[in-house]
Amino acid sequence: MNILITGGTGFIGRIVCQKLAGQGHDLTVLSRNPSRVKSFCGPNISAINSLTELTAERKFDAIINLAGEPIADARWTPARKKILRESRIGVTNELIEFISRTQIKPEVLVSGSAIGYYGNQGDVSLNEHSGFVDDFSHRLCAEWEQSAQRAADFGIRVCILRTGLVIGPEGGFVQRMVTPFRLGLGGRIGNGRQWMSWIHRNDLVAMIDTMLHSEGANGIYNGTAPNPVTNREFTATLAKILNRPAIIPVPTLALKVILGEMSELLLGGQKVLPNRWAAENYNFRFKTLDSALKDTLN
Repeated sequence: MNILITGGTGFIGRIVCQKLAGQGHDLTVLSRNPSRVKSFCGPNISAINSLTELTAERKFDAIINLAGEPIADARWTPARKKILRESRIGVTNELIEFISRTQIKPEVLVSGSAIGYYGNQGDVSLNEHSGFVDDFSHRLCAEWEQSAQRAADFGIRVCILRTGLVIGPEGGFVQRMVTPFRLGLGGRIGNGRQWMSWIHRNDLVAMIDTMLHSEGANGIYNGTAPNPVTNREFTATLAKILNRPAIIPVPTLALKVILGEMSELLLGGQKVLPNRWAAENYNFRFKTLDSALKDTLN
């Protein structure tokens, strides 16, 4: 297949590219830094800086949309929120505009989203049909998904993956936690009772691959492992694997003062279950947090 990918040099995208290139697909990656694409994704992958470089005659069998600035890298100022929106909703709108002018439409669009769609719902177990709590994360994800769903108007199969916290080597949120934990400075965040719905990167990439190739895949899927944990459980497991204590909690008030609205990401959470994958008998390679963290850190 000829596949167009956005976000191909990211923590998830680069592995997606490597997997699909290994299957023999022809890949074109949209990137703000095209010069990095070959080193991150593979030597035989094409790169473009803008969708305007593509003519209406250019045919893609599939599009994978993984673009999006990291949501937890900076305080949510109005300027930062604008960047988060443009990198997700703006890029997706551009993809839909490109699709509208192509002579031959792609068969499938696989588009990213996040479990932030559900908002902070405490101990409530959430599946793909659950409702939401209205906050910035929800609105960001909802508009992102609505933009992607417009591809269905052109007869395209649309799959949307609401991704949880992604665990994997050489990047991701776990790598940010490792240094303080190795120094014995790790601990729960706030009261530690907030849920963390995680997934190993290899399972997430396999889900994207399944969506791409399975004609029956359509609609919303939760990209999470079947065993979410609380923050207290997460930090205890990480500390055990690193053979370090986890006794220094991060105070709630301090996070709110330092991070402002963005502290919601750390102090709130979602207990998200991948019900649709379970119904379709997806075989998770990493079902437990212990196995996922050991693979990541060892």
